[in-house]
Amino acid sequence: MPPSAPDPEAVAAPTARAAYPLWTSDKLRYRDTDRQGHVNNAVFATFCESGRATFLYDPAAPLAPAGTQFVIARLIVDYRTELNWPGSVDIGTAVARLGNRSFTMVHGVFQGEVCASTGISVMVLMDETTRRATTLPDALRARLGAVMVRSIPPDTIGGG
Repeated sequence: MPPSAPDPEAVAAPTARAAYPLWTSDKLRYRDTDRQGHVNNAVFATFCESGRATFLYDPAAPLAPAGTQFVIARLIVDYRTELNWPGSVDIGTAVARLGNRSFTMVHGVFQGEVCASTGISVMVLMDETTRRATTLPDALRARLGAVMVRSIPPDTIGGG
C-alpha cells in the first residue's frame, strides 16, 4: 500500500490510528490462539513483521540498496488488550528515528479503533559482503523520512 504523507507536526498517541502513515492487514487464524482462547503473544511480533515487510520489501519499490539488507536488532512489543479469533487486524507503521546505520520503526496493531498492541523495531542496514552495519545512504534516508513521524518518540511508546 503506498504511504500517505504524514504531518510531522501532528500529535497523535501511539494508540491512535492517525499516528501511522503505512498500513497493512492480517487475518487472525485459529492456530494463532492459545489455551486461554486469545491470540498468543508471539503472534504480535508477526504483526509487527507484517508492518515492516510491507514497507521495506515492497517488490515495486525495494528500499535496501544493492549489496545490503535489513536486519532487526531489537523488537519490543507492548500488549494493550487481548485479541480473539476470528477476525482481522490492521497494522500501522511509521519511522520514528533515523540514525547513521539504523532506524527505528513504530507499529500499532488495531482491531477496529481499538489498539491491541504497540511495538518498536530497530532496523540496521547490513553490508552483505562484510556482514557489518553500513551507513544509511541519502536516498534511503529520504525514503524513510517520507514516512517519519515525530509525534511518537520511540522511547515513550511503551506502557500506558
